[in-house]
Amino acid sequence: LEHYDRLIDENNDPVHDPERLQSYMNRWDGMPFMDLMQLDLGKTALEIGIGTGRLAIQIASRCKALYGIDISQKTVARAKENLATHQNVFLIHGDFLDFPFDRTFDVLYSSLTWMHIQKKAEAMKKAASLLEKGGRFVLSIDKNQKDFLELGTRKVKIYPDSVNHIRDCVQAAGLVTEQVTKTAFAYLVAAVKI
Repeated sequence: LEHYDRLIDENNDPVHDPERLQSYMNRWDGMPFMDLMQLDLGKTALEIGIGTGRLAIQIASRCKALYGIDISQKTVARAKENLATHQNVFLIHGDFLDFPFDRTFDVLYSSLTWMHIQKKAEAMKKAASLLEKGGRFVLSIDKNQKDFLELGTRKVKIYPDSVNHIRDCVQAAGLVTEQVTKTAFAYLVAAVKI
């Protein structure tokens, strides 16, 4: 949390990255990730770990309503600025595992966030509980298997995952793994609530 708050204090916002850096970031998600969501203007979506809205800016116009949750109040405040022109975006400051959602969604997605969640099986069960029947959960899992992200002078503790472990969590949560796709830096997992 502290790392992401400090990025905002330093005015480091991926929404405003130069095109070359945005292309680099898309190696974890990008169009293949968005295509797996199968969004349309009748669907509602929830982004787990919305950050400053890097993906949300691209997704908001592809769905009826987009909700985003993030544990960092500072990134949510910045996302509110970045997404101000999108009337269908609703932002939540809170912990995904603890937040008492009062609705379900057609699509849940998360990129570059799941590595920060220690209780992955619990998070997957929560995700499944928030999906409508036939709903999709699309997840980008970083291929990096280190326990820390080294970011300049900072080290951020992470909890890497594997495709096999995610498949087990998906199944235990009552979802079905539909597709696994490999990108340059990640595995994209699409699961469906039957």
